[in-house]
Amino acid sequence: MTDETILLELEPEAERLLNRHLSSAEEWYPHEQVPWDRASRLNNEGFTFGEEPLPQGVRSALLVNLLTEDNLPWYTRTISRMFGGDSAWGAWAQRWTAEEGRHAIVMRDYITVSGLIDPKTLEDGRMAQVSSAIVPEPDSPVDGMCYVAMQELATRISHRNTGTMLNDPVGYNVMMKLSTDENRHHLFYRDLVSKLIELNPSAAIEALKRQITSFSMPGIGIPGFVEHAKAIAQVGIYDFAIHHEKIIMPLVFRQWAIDKVEGLSSAAEEARDAMFK
Repeated sequence: MTDETILLELEPEAERLLNRHLSSAEEWYPHEQVPWDRASRLNNEGFTFGEEPLPQGVRSALLVNLLTEDNLPWYTRTISRMFGGDSAWGAWAQRWTAEEGRHAIVMRDYITVSGLIDPKTLEDGRMAQVSSAIVPEPDSPVDGMCYVAMQELATRISHRNTGTMLNDPVGYNVMMKLSTDENRHHLFYRDLVSKLIELNPSAAIEALKRQITSFSMPGIGIPGFVEHAKAIAQVGIYDFAIHHEKIIMPLVFRQWAIDKVEGLSSAAEEARDAMFK
């Protein structure tokens, strides 16, 4: 079954999931979440960005999460290439892009007025990240669906855990807004992959194996990403154990129940066996 055929066969499900998403989506405004009154102290003599007591891993998480959201233009390009710009696929990509665009706005404003990271550091990072155009590039629409289903859930968990560790109710609420959006995006792809498994189980299982094996978060082009990722793992925001316990086990093995999928090709059977090793 070709990529074009798979997308055509899945289009009714994509439309159903888009409509479900639109009916449950929460409209919110970045400026209403930002504690603007904190900005007055930025002009105080002796004020220095980053002087707020915060574990380095939490500060790294804020930086990586923001710069990841900043790279939205390239994610939109990748999704449009994979799925096309027509019908429900195009409508989903456009809506997803619009919702994701709020995330960088509110995060940057919150981080800046709270004095957590120097805005120059944020802008230098944004310029480097977006100029590099480095993002994960799944090889096919099937691979893309499997990757993004896991990635959206991982991003949701990262945002939520970051908010919990901020020790700031306002910051927590900001990150929960983002986490809730990411969860709705995850649900779209989660259920799309469920339908894909029904439609073409062999292609789905082989793609899942590839994406689990090669998985990386979308912020890989951020300067110093490896060092930031280590700091993030050290404080328990996101690490391999969380990825296994909160992504692979509940999503791949329970939600998609890959052990129960029937009608697989020999290559898909081998791929499934490899995932259980």
